Amino acid sequence: MYEYDYSVALVVVTDTEEYAAKCMYDSWKLITFEHDNQKYFETSFMRDGREHKIVYARQNEMGMTAGAALSMKVIQNFRPRYLIMVGIAAGVALEDIEKQIYGDVIVADVIWNYSAGKFVNCENADIKFGTVGFIPRPTVIKMNEELRPYIKAAIASEENQNHVYIGPMASGSAVVANHEILNKQIRTQFKHTAGLDMEAYGIVYAAANATKPAPDALVIKSVCDYADSRKSDKYQKFAAYTACEFAKLLYEKYLPYGG
Repeated sequence: MYEYDYSVALVVVTDTEEYAAKCMYDSWKLITFEHDNQKYFETSFMRDGREHKIVYARQNEMGMTAGAALSMKVIQNFRPRYLIMVGIAAGVALEDIEKQIYGDVIVADVIWNYSAGKFVNCENADIKFGTVGFIPRPTVIKMNEELRPYIKAAIASEENQNHVYIGPMASGSAVVANHEILNKQIRTQFKHTAGLDMEAYGIVYAAANATKPAPDALVIKSVCDYADSRKSDKYQKFAAYTACEFAKLLYEKYLPYGG
């Protein structure tokens, strides 16, 4: 039987997300490895009289490639039970699903790569951008469904002060600030997509393809903008805080560890 060395590993991308993660505990300690320029930080929390080790690391750049590379190193070095990406995302849920506001937390149950596909002449595709057509070939990874009851319990807890929505998260290779992209390339493929980012698919792909013992991956991100012309950085700190706050409640008090 395989054993995990750490209970939780967190992955962040931006300096704002890193600051929110650091604020979760005041006892982070730097860890480095020879021949690896990545900085890792570890601490621990107590649950039912048992110490649980937790580590976080920040990507060196944005995007799915950097996310997958870092996640593989985190898994190899620390063997966490859960690999959790925390941070910020664009809220893209339609009004008939849920009206989102800044700071709303999205727990992704389906993570899909909306940028996978083929650019062709517009007459050969259903998705058209002027003279350019796009034939989508989305790739999809799902959350471990055994975790859903624990997530719902955390959501329903009196300790949870956030509005939390479980739904699909779309990942792509570029920042989106255009409703035409949302409507044509994202909502036509997964209508009920709740969030949009640039990294989530890389993190869950790494976990799904890691050597054993592989972690369960979770993506927990909060709404900081709406991927349109109003896009700004104004609510990023608040969104990063709410994502980390819910993630901490979930893994400290609800997620199972066994043993």
